[in-house]
Order: sequence, then C-alpha cells, then structure tokens
Amino acid sequence: MLKVQNIEKYYGSKNNITKALDRVSFDVGEGEFLAIMGASGSGKTTLLNCIATIDTISAGKILMDGVNVADLSEAELARFRRERLGFVFQDFNLLDTLTVEENIGLALSLTHADAREVQIRVEEVAAKLGIAEILGKFPYQVSGGQKQRTACARAIVAGQSLLLADEPTGALDSRASKNLLEILSAMNREMKATILMVTHDAYSASYAGRVLFLKDGRVFNELMRGNRGRPVFYHEILDVLAALGGDVSDVL
Repeated sequence: MLKVQNIEKYYGSKNNITKALDRVSFDVGEGEFLAIMGASGSGKTTLLNCIATIDTISAGKILMDGVNVADLSEAELARFRRERLGFVFQDFNLLDTLTVEENIGLALSLTHADAREVQIRVEEVAAKLGIAEILGKFPYQVSGGQKQRTACARAIVAGQSLLLADEPTGALDSRASKNLLEILSAMNREMKATILMVTHDAYSASYAGRVLFLKDGRVFNELMRGNRGRPVFYHEILDVLAALGGDVSDVL
C-alpha cells in the first residue's frame, strides 16, 4: 500500500543545513500495524508529517498504491488527505458543538456525500467500535474511552486507506492508554485497518506487528512480532532501545 523510497528531508539554508531524514526506505502492507520509534530528534515525526503530506520531502519518493504523492496538485492533495488518510490525535480533536454521530461523519459531510449514505456508514462503524448507543450524545456527555472510540471511528469512516497516529497515548494516563491501544489493535485485527503509529513508548509499540527504529534520521533496526506474545515483544523492543543508547527507564 505504502512505499517510502530513499527519502531525505533537509531544513535550513545552505549555510546551516539540518538533515532530518537520511535515505529512509520501508514498505507498509495493507492491513499492517507498524510502529515507528526513536529518540527525540530521530526524525520520526518528520517522517510521519511527510507521509501525511503536511511536509514535503527533499529527495526520494512516497508512493501510495503506486501513486507518487509529490506529483499531486494542491486540490488532489486535499482530496488525498480527506479520502485516503485518517488521523488519531492525542486530544482527539472532537467538536463539542456536534454530536458523536456528527463528529464521526464530519469528513464525509464535507465531501457533500448523500446524508443517508453518511448516516449508514457512521452507524456501521459505530457498531463495530461499540459506540452505537451514544451517537446522539455530545462529547462532553460521554466517557474518555467513548471519546477515543469516536475519534477512531472518524478516522476510518470514509474508508480511509491508512490511519496515522502521532504519539496517540502521549496525553493519556496508563488506563486510557491501554484502552486506546486495544481499540487500535482491534481495528487492525478485526477491521483490517492499516495503521502507522509514531511513539516513543515501548509499551505502545508492543501492540504493533512490526517496529521500525530511527536514529539520526536513518533506519537503525527493525523488529517483527510474528507469533510471539506482546510481553515478549515488549522486552525485545526495550533491548533495541537500549542498543540505541536511549534512556528506557521511563517505560519500565
């Protein structure tokens, strides 16, 4: 689905250039759950922003289903973000003046989709995520876990190909973090959602099927979970982080 080919990203002027990404390459298959890890300044958020077309690359290619996103016009990019990419934010970014149903269906409504079709799609996704009974409520009337599910439903309601999550548990306590990670895992497992998650947290990364480690803008290592249990995978991730030279004490 997604191919990142030898991408580079530079910031600054010719007298003071910072290389944020250095010939990064990897593929993401349909239905895969990939986590990207690295210390602050490793390039992981820059990489996600480039994939999300929020930022542009200096060299290389980013292909989505064979289409080079650099070749898209501004109008095509806007449509690409709206129809192909879903986003999960730390604070969920729900609108308190809209109901849960309206929040989920907002992106579809902005495309002037038929109102009945929007309603059917929203109800289908809400049922899969266990929030069908709260569609008529407002965000301030539901629990934190229900807000999480609402945000996830919004991210995939339009049939988006790729769900992008940048430190999605960064502002959550441990219970809420676990709840969100289990939701994402279930979406990947049961709904075949393709997820690309940037995180500094080994526990969060252990929910993925594959972890890519960045260091100084380059791919440093890669781990595949395979049939191993999540606790075993978690400790393997910690081992790689130790090899990276980072402080892992905050995730123990």
